[in-house]
Amino acid sequence: MDELNDVLAAVGPRLRELRRQRSVTLAELAATTGISESTLSRLESGGRRPNLELLLPLARVYGVPLDELVGAPHTGDPRVHIRPVRRFGMTFMPLTRRAGGMQAYKLVIPPRGGEVDPDPKVHEGYEWLYVLDGRLRLLLGDQDLVLKPGEVAEFDTHVPHWLGAAGAEPVELLVLFGQQGERAHLRARST
Repeated sequence: MDELNDVLAAVGPRLRELRRQRSVTLAELAATTGISESTLSRLESGGRRPNLELLLPLARVYGVPLDELVGAPHTGDPRVHIRPVRRFGMTFMPLTRRAGGMQAYKLVIPPRGGEVDPDPKVHEGYEWLYVLDGRLRLLLGDQDLVLKPGEVAEFDTHVPHWLGAAGAEPVELLVLFGQQGERAHLRARST
């Protein structure tokens, strides 16, 4: 029984640390999970015992297995189960599952048959794109660019933009997107 109490006592601090790592407030987490702020606060402080009804929505929002929230022993299964989403004829594979902050996706854009009539859009945020395979056509404001594998583009999404395959092959890219306009910051360590 002492072992069970120790495991349950460690859940609260683990939840608080996950929330802080992701820079999410209790109010944001409450809005996303449907769990009240006071319940989340008591859960994190150890004033409320964790149960499945509380842990399942939190695991879903944080994008972590339930085992990680409760500190279960590692099973050795390294598989990641990504659920692709199809939108606007493109396939998005979310690489992050967390409330707020920077989001990462692998994006596959199929070639479009016939003449393509681009329709540039604007929205909140900031994007960073890295072409993995194929050729990407990027309309950005007045610019019409073609990016090849290994090339990167970074832009404010308030600028009208459109993405498409440039040619007869699909294009695959890695996308980092910040809803509130977060920029990707790369640091190189000097040797």
